[in-house]
Amino acid sequence: MQYETITYEIAEDVAVITLSRADVMNALNTQMRAEITHAVQAAGRAARVVVLTGAGKAFCSGQDLGDRETAANMDLERVLRDEYEPMLNAITGCPVPTIAAVNGAAAGAGANLALVHDVVIATESAFFMQAFTRIGLIPDAGGTWALPRQIGLAKAMGAALFADRISARQADAMGMIWEAVPDAEFEATWQARAAYLANGPTEAYARIKTALRGAFENNLEAQLRLESRLQGECGKTRDFKEGIVAFLEKRPPSFEGR
Repeated sequence: MQYETITYEIAEDVAVITLSRADVMNALNTQMRAEITHAVQAAGRAARVVVLTGAGKAFCSGQDLGDRETAANMDLERVLRDEYEPMLNAITGCPVPTIAAVNGAAAGAGANLALVHDVVIATESAFFMQAFTRIGLIPDAGGTWALPRQIGLAKAMGAALFADRISARQADAMGMIWEAVPDAEFEATWQARAAYLANGPTEAYARIKTALRGAFENNLEAQLRLESRLQGECGKTRDFKEGIVAFLEKRPPSFEGR
């Protein structure tokens, strides 16, 4: 597929998807959503970690509202169901770890696009904003699912109602993201994190994602059964055998992935 609104590169088992509409702060339109969906699905098959980041000064400013007439008459339910859901499901269902490398402003649907990733790493000058009430809407793009789970109901409610800017440092402190790093160290940090995951036990990572996401729906008994099943599957992988041998030989393991 020829991409026009994003770039897609794979090197050393790391797929990097860059939102490339910098002139509109990487606002999401129909084509970009379709291209993100396709690229994430392709990366899940071809790479061992997927990184989503933005070109220019912003990560993503959310839904493209540049055409006032089109925006005002948009069938929001259809757009969310037919365009956002496939994109978000591609990210949450990706079989390899996903990282949102938030290089700048992440607002509205752009904030929630970042938050559905497995790990969010932000530069300290970045910020997150649930901007929806400023135009009479509720958080969407998975925001009502992700926020209460990540920061609790009280903080999620305040973020949604007040639509305040939440700095990357604040987001880090409240558990919304994994880490905020100084701007000068941002690119090197997410690249190092991605490289670490790309060289890790891919089969175990996939099952970690399944187990942790399932924890919100299961009681303890069901979760323990899920853990047992997934751990049993991990115990049959080449990575587990390699991990044991490497431990006994006192050397770093060399995981093969899938």
